[in-house]
Amino acid sequence: MDPISASCYSLHIEDGGLKKDGIRKQEELFVEMIVSNASLSRFEARNVKTLIPQIIATAISASFHLVVGMSLAYSAILVPQLEDGSTDLTATKAETTWIASVIVIAVPIGALFGGFIMDAKGRLNTIKLSTIPVLLGWGLIATANSVTMILIGRILTGLGAAWFSSPAVVYITEIARPDIRGSLISSAPAFASLGMVLAYLKGWFFSWRTTAWLANAYVIIPAILIMFIPESPAWLVSKGRIDEARRSLEWINRYQPKTHDEKQRTLSEMQLDLLIKDKKTKDDENALSTNSSAGRTARALLKPTGIKPILILAGLFFFQDFSGVYVTLFYSVTFFVEMGATVNPYLASVLIGLVRFIMSMVNTYLLKRYKRRPLVMTSCAGMAVCMFICGLYTYWIKTGSSTQTWIPVLFLLMYVLTSMIGMLPIPWTMTAELFPLEIRGIGHSISYSLANLLMFASLQCYRPLDAMLGGAHGILWFFAGISLLGILYAFVFLPETHGMKLKDIQEYFEHNFIFLGQEKVVKVEVKSRVEGSDGKMEPELRKQLIEGNMAAA
Repeated sequence: MDPISASCYSLHIEDGGLKKDGIRKQEELFVEMIVSNASLSRFEARNVKTLIPQIIATAISASFHLVVGMSLAYSAILVPQLEDGSTDLTATKAETTWIASVIVIAVPIGALFGGFIMDAKGRLNTIKLSTIPVLLGWGLIATANSVTMILIGRILTGLGAAWFSSPAVVYITEIARPDIRGSLISSAPAFASLGMVLAYLKGWFFSWRTTAWLANAYVIIPAILIMFIPESPAWLVSKGRIDEARRSLEWINRYQPKTHDEKQRTLSEMQLDLLIKDKKTKDDENALSTNSSAGRTARALLKPTGIKPILILAGLFFFQDFSGVYVTLFYSVTFFVEMGATVNPYLASVLIGLVRFIMSMVNTYLLKRYKRRPLVMTSCAGMAVCMFICGLYTYWIKTGSSTQTWIPVLFLLMYVLTSMIGMLPIPWTMTAELFPLEIRGIGHSISYSLANLLMFASLQCYRPLDAMLGGAHGILWFFAGISLLGILYAFVFLPETHGMKLKDIQEYFEHNFIFLGQEKVVKVEVKSRVEGSDGKMEPELRKQLIEGNMAAA
């Protein structure tokens, strides 16, 4: 994903703004050009060893998603046990609907608070704070003597999951090398998928109370390991903590060789210089501004670069949720029973989890190799076909026209596989890509909140739709229809971000909303801009900047 030639830290450098007469300052022009295809990437060593620190930091920060996966899948093993009266606590269908979905409605609240906390206190500190409500939530569920205690526990685990999910993705975005950024970000849903498998397995062999107790281990261990990785350098510089940012960059680039510029600076020193220049530019802008920090954030969100990504992501998440991606997750055991499948529903759920997990790892290659739009449209097409065939055989089994109960299970697994090609992972990875740095935390959190509100609506609609459409086969055909509409939506609205610098994505939204017939944004020719500078730029660097930008154009 995103084979961008600039450093992952210089990717976050924004436009320096305009002078009152509309002319950019020369230093801002230089910063803008230095993030071109001919900038710091030529100083980077591209081998596995140099990636080890980034991989370690990613694995530790993303490992919290194990509990996210367990929290999402937990209702699949909890609901059947509460409804069939096999335990000391029972619940009605109306109550179990809330048990399954209440965690989702809690997430937007946690995500909004998490966005402000991660921008104020740091990405990793937010993750550490999130462990408190998660541990309390699982403890309440494990010791519950009423449905109310379970609901409160689910709310707390949802709040905690939102707190550490958003900052983990943003943290990975800010420390990752651009050409592997998408692959590293996709490790978060991979860990979540593994958490689902663990939840299904534990639910198969243990009671729902024991499973809740065991979930705490997947919170405590990552909370200890996170103490050994550094905070995001971009965030540290934004808070004026330059020495800590320098140490963080040195840790991340510890296996990078010395650079070969005229000053013999390390890659970390060059990245730090760019981040400091960016902070100084923004401090100057803020000093001239009469608006408060909250006012500046609100204005930035209302700009085209803020509101357009939110609207596009909201539509994408609508088609993701109402095409059945999460209904089949939250109600997997119940779903298999209602389809008339004779296979063990817990075994089938484990198979769904395994397919998600395997495809999460495959998806790291897909996101790196292929463009976003074709992946999403191919995914939606595969989902529609699988849901239609699955619904057809479910209907035939219900009417006695067929006894091949394994076919719906097979096509439901194929549905999960095709959803993992694009429709499930890509919307989540794009939440951290589409926003500029100044609102990336809150923008990601708003999108995350909208996604979970839509997920809550889809889960709440499952039982009413099941009754209105005549059973499982009607629901499956409904999902197929929404998947087909998802193809049209992606074709018209979804922007292509594969191979684009984060800065170029921001520029796209300044000029475009509908992808079809988009305005071709033509950059000002770099050569003329270089010749209009103060003449102090090295000739060789000028040549490289011109060639790099002309190639990018």
